[in-house]
Amino acid sequence: MPEPGLKPEPADADAQSLSKAQKRAEGRARQEQQRAAKAAQKQQQSGHQIKGDIHPAIVKLGLQFSEFKICGANARCIATLTAFKTVIQDYVTPPHNTLSRHLMTYLSPQITHLVTARPMSVTMGNAIRQLKLEISGSDIDLPEQDAKDALCHKIDEYIRDRIIIADEVIEDLAVKKIKDGDVVLTYARSSLVEKILLRAHSLDKRFSVIVIDSRPLLEGKTLLHSLASTVPPLPCTYALLPALPSLITDADIVLLGAHSLHANGSVYSRAGTAMVAMLAKEHSVPVMLCCETYKFSDTVMLDGFGKNELAPTKFSPQVPKSNSSLEVLNPLYDSTPASCITAVVTEVGLIPPTSISSIPLALGRTTL
Repeated sequence: MPEPGLKPEPADADAQSLSKAQKRAEGRARQEQQRAAKAAQKQQQSGHQIKGDIHPAIVKLGLQFSEFKICGANARCIATLTAFKTVIQDYVTPPHNTLSRHLMTYLSPQITHLVTARPMSVTMGNAIRQLKLEISGSDIDLPEQDAKDALCHKIDEYIRDRIIIADEVIEDLAVKKIKDGDVVLTYARSSLVEKILLRAHSLDKRFSVIVIDSRPLLEGKTLLHSLASTVPPLPCTYALLPALPSLITDADIVLLGAHSLHANGSVYSRAGTAMVAMLAKEHSVPVMLCCETYKFSDTVMLDGFGKNELAPTKFSPQVPKSNSSLEVLNPLYDSTPASCITAVVTEVGLIPPTSISSIPLALGRTTL
């Protein structure tokens, strides 16, 4: 008999509490299984991506591309060609085959792997096209090692002539456009524009720089650090893209880099470039595009959406849990119309952006 005033506890109270604990444990176990399944699926997918005869140098490069450890059209092209030199030197022609035919077949999955890691740039496409031409023209009577050495020498020549020497010539031409007392405005970070500004500073030209930057990559911070590290430090102003309207009136010239330049004169470059160029034109500030001819493309670009690339989610701000269904899109590039570019500074001189088709070097069909 229970004591007066006390209610008897239900006989199945312990069973109910045990049942709830079991349900929680089962729920946790189910979640762990789901996490493990997702992890296994990711490992399987990543393993499938490198399945096949992919050279370790290409696997490493693809990882660096996908993690944005190598950025910029020039840097990506040089890294790709350097990796292909290693691939070519390690390549062995199978019996009853010729290097000029089989090497092309061997390189195809290597290229596909890089494209899977990150969409191919125009610079990489032009360089690979030229490399294939060199491979197909290899002398079949040459010993294999001599043929491989010759191909690697052609790669070195391409990097030297189309990028390194081209940049030096462009620097000489562009520096002449910067005068004492000028305020130079640039956007994000172009390795070529950075070289031009540093060269002008080394020549004791007195000028200042406005670095306009934007998310998601904030590359302008790297440029700012480089310019401010000079001796004496180069006077710089750093601002994000929304501040551009209040700063463009202070600029005397705008220097921009390019990812690629297309047959109709459209400039494909870091997202935000079009806004900078259009606003500069509105305020009658000359816009000089610094671009090597190996970045020219024979395709026509009408907008910046058809062949764009999205920045990885790691560069995006965290989405609130309440809006977990929201997807953040960060296009990396935009298209600037030719009408907003005053002149294009190339290694063959200053040209209008619509005149690239008149330069035989533009599409990589001839060599320097």
